[in-house]
Amino acid sequence: QVQLQESGPGLVKPSQTLSLTCTVSGGSITTNGYYWNWIRQPPGKELEWIGSIAYGGSTYYSPSLKSRTSISRDTSKNQYTLQLSSVTPEDTAVYYCVREGPGRIDYWGQGTQVTVSA
Repeated sequence: QVQLQESGPGLVKPSQTLSLTCTVSGGSITTNGYYWNWIRQPPGKELEWIGSIAYGGSTYYSPSLKSRTSISRDTSKNQYTLQLSSVTPEDTAVYYCVREGPGRIDYWGQGTQVTVSA
């Protein structure tokens, strides 16, 4: 059973960088064919894909967030990390780490609330 767990500060000040880590257990982030995503849901809005890092380390970003987003990984800890810079209150959301296998999303973290406020 694969499990994903988000961690990071729940409150970030405007203009600062949001940093979240996803710790994965029950499966390796380097397993061929899997993509490790960040998805968020602002209050009252739909889910929004932020970006992903592939099993080989390649990264992919939403065009609307690409200029502010960086996703990296630490294979020794089986973790991957989201950094979102220059945050505004519009970045307030529940942030999820999500595994995508061949043709489907199969595992979600429980989500973590991040609020951007002074």
